[in-house]
Amino acid sequence: MDNTQPIGTEARSRDRASKASWRAVTASTIGSVLEYYDFFVYGTLSALVFGEVFFPSGDPALSTLFALASFTVGFIARPIGGIILGHFGDRVGRKKVLLFTFMLTGTVTVLIGFLPSYAQIGVLAPILLVVLRILQGIGIGGEWGGAALLAVEHAPTNRRGFFGSLVQAGAPVGVILSSLTVAVLTAVLSHAELVAWGWRIPFLASFILLIVGMILRSKVDETPEFEKIKTDKSAAKLPVWDAIRQYPKQIIAAILIHTSDTTLGLIQGVFVLGYASGVLGMNPTVVLLANVFSAVMNLITTPIAGAWGDRVGQRRMLTIGLVGLGLWAFPMFWLIGTHSVLGLFVATGVSGILVGLLFSQQATLFADMFAPRVRYSGMSIGFQVGTVIGGGFGPLIAQALTQFSGGSTWTVSLYILVIALLALLAVRMVTPRFGANAAYSPRPPVHSTASTVDA
Repeated sequence: MDNTQPIGTEARSRDRASKASWRAVTASTIGSVLEYYDFFVYGTLSALVFGEVFFPSGDPALSTLFALASFTVGFIARPIGGIILGHFGDRVGRKKVLLFTFMLTGTVTVLIGFLPSYAQIGVLAPILLVVLRILQGIGIGGEWGGAALLAVEHAPTNRRGFFGSLVQAGAPVGVILSSLTVAVLTAVLSHAELVAWGWRIPFLASFILLIVGMILRSKVDETPEFEKIKTDKSAAKLPVWDAIRQYPKQIIAAILIHTSDTTLGLIQGVFVLGYASGVLGMNPTVVLLANVFSAVMNLITTPIAGAWGDRVGQRRMLTIGLVGLGLWAFPMFWLIGTHSVLGLFVATGVSGILVGLLFSQQATLFADMFAPRVRYSGMSIGFQVGTVIGGGFGPLIAQALTQFSGGSTWTVSLYILVIALLALLAVRMVTPRFGANAAYSPRPPVHSTASTVDA
């Protein structure tokens, strides 16, 4: 009996840990789904109808540009959320901050669905829209880092890459849900009906995801690595400042790496939507379905690539993906330029695979680049600034480059190639030091410098 009891106790402990890991990753993934559903619904409707609803100017191109600018505002607000909420995530815990960010983001999204249009209340309508968009961006800015850490820090030591990729898989699920929702609306409603009231439906429907996510997240335990920080009282007083001071190279690398997949994903998901339907004259519903196909390919790729990351390392998987992105930059737009449905679907499908390959590695790699005491702050800053550059400005830059080149897309392809090369350089800059096999690292001495931390 003396020999069997410890074995049984150990088995029960492993079972509890496994259940806690899966609860954490499920709750985190639901949050990721809501995050990307919200953002891509807004981005899609910005390209299709928000110019008429909130920014009527008499010039459709100018109205669409204003609508896309409001889309960019939400991205700009994300680093603010990453800084503020990352601080509290490292100070009071991952779970508490995630409950707050989820409630804020979901509530704001539902409120957007209730907004009056410009025709109803005039200039106050776009002002309210931008205010809500900023609040949404702040909430989402603090969401990703916590969701990623809730999954990765709860994960079994040999499956951190896979569990981290499951959180990332929430992104294509959110894109699929948003694109299908808008595709159905564009198929069954006239354009006038979509402008009048149909655009509200996707925002109001997010209430379902909000309720489900809050229930799941309330049942998740705090992560073991944050509990260690509390136990040895090594929590940083100013984690954001400590992250910037001690890990500048890692933050810059995270920015450049994440810029790569957001540039490709948002140019394909937002810019190409307007380009293919507006310039090439393709059916918007067909283009939206191509986005769904891209997201499906992303969803299939993400967990597979995450599992492979556990085998060969996240940096090697990112290197493969970035080389592929550089080689794909020009063929992508050549296929779209054929005006054919097949060419469009091949272009979006391959892009989805590349985004999945790149995005799947980042939750785990970024977590392993920062010590636990500043991890929420450090990875949030890098991720959200990269999101602003690639996602917030990507579609606008693509639009401006296309106009600059007289309607040609070769400049957009060149831009994507440059982004891929910079990200590839960033991957070679960093080495994950705080992974599954690294010892827990408490607060370094006050005299520590960036060079000693990285040694």
